[in-house]
Amino acid sequence: MANFIIDVPVPSMGATVSELTVITIKNKPGDRVAKGQKIAELESDKSIFEYEAPADGLVIALAAKPGEVLQSGALFLRLETDDASLRHLESKVACGVTPVAATSAKSAAAPVWTPRATKLAQEAGLDPTKLTDIAATGPGGRVSGDDVAGYLAARKS
Repeated sequence: MANFIIDVPVPSMGATVSELTVITIKNKPGDRVAKGQKIAELESDKSIFEYEAPADGLVIALAAKPGEVLQSGALFLRLETDDASLRHLESKVACGVTPVAATSAKSAAAPVWTPRATKLAQEAGLDPTKLTDIAATGPGGRVSGDDVAGYLAARKS
């Protein structure tokens, strides 16, 4: 069976969740993945979940990086596969995704913020992209809502 390239979208998490934050990506272009293998951790405003490879294949390109907020249905990665059941996802673009440099949440310049942390900071009139002195103690080194709450409490004293 011939290989073809598929566009793997950001999953839909239901009617009330329209965007997800990329927490970690486990693979980089050139890596082989197996169907069901954990390829990323994504976070909605309600939970963190593991995103699995939809098929055996070769990662061709990433369209996301840790810390990015993506809309459900947006391109997440391109995968070369021979799984005919995924032919409906076949890429219509010859080579339209510029591969994203492989990074992890820990190697990113700024820590990843949870949606709750971002909301708390914004409600306090702060810009999360400009705050560099908050300790990130959440899972995977993320800035959590508790981290922001502690930071705000310390500023008031």
